[in-house]
Amino acid sequence: MIKKITRGRIHQSILLILLLGLMLVISACSNSEIVAKVNGEAITKDELYEILVKQNGKQALDVLITEKIIELEVVKANIEVSEKDIEDRMQDLINNYGDEEGFKQTLESYGYTIEDVRKDIETNIKIEKLLEPKITISEEEMKSFFEENKQMFATEEQVKARHILVDSEEKAIEIREKLLADGNFADLAKEYSIDTFTKEQGGELGFFKRGQMVPAFEEVAFSLKAGEISQPVKTQFGYHIIKVEERKEAKKANYEESKDQIEEMLFKEKMSSVYDKWIQEKFNEYEIERLLK
Repeated sequence: MIKKITRGRIHQSILLILLLGLMLVISACSNSEIVAKVNGEAITKDELYEILVKQNGKQALDVLITEKIIELEVVKANIEVSEKDIEDRMQDLINNYGDEEGFKQTLESYGYTIEDVRKDIETNIKIEKLLEPKITISEEEMKSFFEENKQMFATEEQVKARHILVDSEEKAIEIREKLLADGNFADLAKEYSIDTFTKEQGGELGFFKRGQMVPAFEEVAFSLKAGEISQPVKTQFGYHIIKVEERKEAKKANYEESKDQIEEMLFKEKMSSVYDKWIQEKFNEYEIERLLK
């Protein structure tokens, strides 16, 4: 794979919620139902449930108590979360994983579903709306943050490209001739490319900046104009045909253009400590009975 993709982390509360769901399902079943045998000796669901409760019950129960408090506070504050809010956050998360397919594969590897993540996103948005009145961010703070992190807000030169990877120069030349004769790049990538990570997406690589690709590939990609198709490019992976679809020129950091992003980053930074204090106050404020044995 010629491009590195940074993968995010799934919120840990999902694991606890799924775990508690498993415990509740088990508890609803017959206590004597057998889940395993060792030399004919039975292990029942009742024994399994007891172990799960003993190891994770209090932590999982506290997650549910926390969610119940949040639900009650949301109703009290008349807060609503729109589908668009959730979809926008979901798309941001997918982008962090490279693409939707990569995101789904990561979820499946951890036993999560899209619906689990959507619920978690909805809860996070509700918490943000609840805490928003308690968080203030001054212009002075924003300017200071910008000056200390200018590099973060500068835009490096980027190109958006597709590629077709084959194992010989002859094959690359043949494919390039088909492209120049009005062949469809995405279709030919699906047919010929040996890059299993991108061929089903028609060779799509998205935007990338310098330093993300192998040197020979990068040198050619950044020399092309939008719409141009390269000559065969040899790398350790084989021979590439590259098509640049769009370019973004380098841009210096600009405070006015970055204000919304800075405010969002400072809000999230402050939210963690404000949330810890707020939820503890709510635990003390509500009448909570823990009946788990």
